[in-house]
Amino acid sequence: MPTSTPPPLSSWARNIAPSPTLAVDAKAKALAAAGEDVCSFAAGEPDFDTPQHIKDGCAAALQAGKTKYVATSGIEELRRAIAESYGSVYGLKVLPGQVVVSPGGKFSCYLAVLAVCSPGDEVVIPAPYWVSYPEMVKLAGAVPKIVLASDRSGFKLTAGQLEAAVTPRTRLVIINSPSNPTGAVYSRAELEALMAVAERRNLYVLSDEIYEHLVYDGLKQTCLATLGKGAEERTIVASGFSKSYSMTGWRLGTIVAPPPIAKAVAELQSQTASNATTFAQYGALAALRQGEKTRVALEKMLAAFDRRRRTLHARLTAIPGVSCLLAQGAFYLFPNISSFGLGSLEFCERLLEKEKVAVVPGAAFGAEGHVRMSYATSDETIEKGVARLAAFCARLKA
Repeated sequence: MPTSTPPPLSSWARNIAPSPTLAVDAKAKALAAAGEDVCSFAAGEPDFDTPQHIKDGCAAALQAGKTKYVATSGIEELRRAIAESYGSVYGLKVLPGQVVVSPGGKFSCYLAVLAVCSPGDEVVIPAPYWVSYPEMVKLAGAVPKIVLASDRSGFKLTAGQLEAAVTPRTRLVIINSPSNPTGAVYSRAELEALMAVAERRNLYVLSDEIYEHLVYDGLKQTCLATLGKGAEERTIVASGFSKSYSMTGWRLGTIVAPPPIAKAVAELQSQTASNATTFAQYGALAALRQGEKTRVALEKMLAAFDRRRRTLHARLTAIPGVSCLLAQGAFYLFPNISSFGLGSLEFCERLLEKEKVAVVPGAAFGAEGHVRMSYATSDETIEKGVARLAAFCARLKA
């Protein structure tokens, strides 16, 4: 007797796009595992180990039996420490009840979108964007509305662009500063102009500040929620421990939000992930409580990133046909390779095949004609990889 064909997968599963950054990184690692000499600029994580005092805090929690469920929003001590850090760093008065700790910054952002967006709502996303934003919005049943902020504007959305993109269905705008993939950092004045539009058009703002402590050239990061009472009432600040503390595998993200939104995020999390890993939260608590040790580790990492940033930028801009803005934050450069006449995907595929250099196509970030290069890699990889890139570009120009 013939069996029937199983029903199709859900529309969510059929329409979701896999992460291209993870795909490129996986391909590069597979080639390296097969014995190829690969220079990878694909990774979106620091190449430094988690500081020892953070690991010790986690290990002590494990030994003490901190292995059970905890409050959905996170352990009280950690939420209190996070709230206090926003006060000491930014002068923002935050109550522990406004803080939710989630299993990863990605999940924090997704829950924030779910908390304020309903099916059919529009979300303004400046491009270049982090690859997961549009997919999160679609998984919430909302509609991503992409607005290109090119290298001519420093990869930053202007107030005029935001105003022009807003419709009666617009519910949320996502701002990422410092930015993945460009390293752009919005000034306070630029954020004030965007917030003025958000207040006038009654929008929520998701401010992804996961790279908040990775800024250069004496810049000061502006926490968007500090721009007045109106900003505080409509801003969801997403951050976490992954990037600044070199804790990507720990999966600890945070949001700081107005109480109704924080409550909604916690309730959504209670029905999905329950809580972030208990003993990992004690490692994060050590990072905040032992602030001097954390500061020393961060400064060491920042100094290395700054040196690599300048080296990579100098090498890239010396290649005929490549132009590149100098990033002010995070650990990425986003060079323009449009002069070579190839789409970014083909450029990256051929570069990996011919020269064993892995970079991520700009198309993945909504910005064709560019590639993303992470300088969270060794000085040796930078020198060798860019030399190979220069040879590849020279052949394309020949």
